[in-house]
Amino acid sequence: MWAVVSRLLGDSRYLVLATADRQGRPWATPVFFAVRDEDRLFWVSAPDSRHSRNLAERPDVAVTVFDSHAPIGGAEALYLEATAGPADDPVEALTTLNARLPAGRKLSGDDLAPSGPWLAYCADVRRHFVLIRGGDSRFDNVTDARLRVTRPQ
Repeated sequence: MWAVVSRLLGDSRYLVLATADRQGRPWATPVFFAVRDEDRLFWVSAPDSRHSRNLAERPDVAVTVFDSHAPIGGAEALYLEATAGPADDPVEALTTLNARLPAGRKLSGDDLAPSGPWLAYCADVRRHFVLIRGGDSRFDNVTDARLRVTRPQ
């Protein structure tokens, strides 16, 4: 099942980032992302955006990655539990993001604070789960379920 993790992270351009503020009010937002391996995700956001402010208060996040064009009944999804915040190595973040961005859309250090509008963020993934659709013959499940998966040794 680890192949689903690698494929969805490699094929998808956006993730849904779920954060919560100090009072626990949830917020979800899509962000363009790049992955360094299956355990580290990068994006850039304005530090005053709601999800960025939430991260400053609560670094625990949930992430969902899926193909929104999949036919009904054919979806695959990845669910991640992670800790997120400003990237400790903005150069690594920009290098990883730029590898996914088209020519003319590349980021530079000038795009990042304090001179630019964005901060580079990183999510360090603690747990990976994949969607097991209801009725999957490999599993005895009638309804959709999530299965925790780990990297093969």
